Amino acid sequence: MGKPAASSRVHFIPTAVVLPGGSRDAVEPAQTVDTVLAVPEDVRHVGWWDGSAYAGDPFGSTVIAGHVDSATEGLGFFARLLRVKRGEVVTLREGKHQQRYRITSMRTVAKQALAASSAAFDQTGEHRLVLITCTGAYLPEQGGYQSNFVVIAEPLGAAR
Repeated sequence: MGKPAASSRVHFIPTAVVLPGGSRDAVEPAQTVDTVLAVPEDVRHVGWWDGSAYAGDPFGSTVIAGHVDSATEGLGFFARLLRVKRGEVVTLREGKHQQRYRITSMRTVAKQALAASSAAFDQTGEHRLVLITCTGAYLPEQGGYQSNFVVIAEPLGAAR
């Protein structure tokens, strides 16, 4: 009796993200703490939500978040998200594997609307990439930025 064939599907935890224009950054694991995604403190780094889909999965959102800036460290890597355009390509990588995504939408949402239970973190729909950073008014007395900038991208073929 034969044995089942190994799956040809490639899926992986991203360790690098390449934005339109070629800017590349390492991706670190990030956890949800008290319903808030704990983004890496260093603004030069971004975090992959450890409750999200792997790149290349058939369903669910692969969520990566990062800071737009810092009063002490300057511009963050994800400040570049504020300039992306619909149709541009973002690539996730891990070693020799990669998954490419085409940006389909960008929107600003109120910070309180982006809870761990929001659609951005949905794991039941078709696979997609969700990139998140801060934007809008910065009000330190109210906890900082009042909005998030959310970029949604759909996979371009299978991961390889």
